[in-house]
Amino acid sequence: MRQVIIYPGEDGYWVAECPSLPSCISQEKTKQEAVANIKEAIEGYVLTLEEDGLPVPDEQVEKFNG
Repeated sequence: MRQVIIYPGEDGYWVAECPSLPSCISQEKTKQEAVANIKEAIEGYVLTLEEDGLPVPDEQVEKFNG
C-alpha cells in the first residue's frame, strides 16, 4: 500500500499523486475517478520498473504520534 495525496487542482479537477513514485500523478473531474486512476498508475509504474529490472522505491511514510 502506498500513500496517495488527493487535492483539488486550480482548474477544478482533482489531483492524486503518489509521493514515493516520482511523477506518478493523475488528474480527473471527480475525486473517485482520480483515486481509481492513481491506483492504475501505481500498478503500471511498479510493473514497468520490475519489467525493466529497476528497483521499486520503498514507501517512506513516517508516523507521528505527538
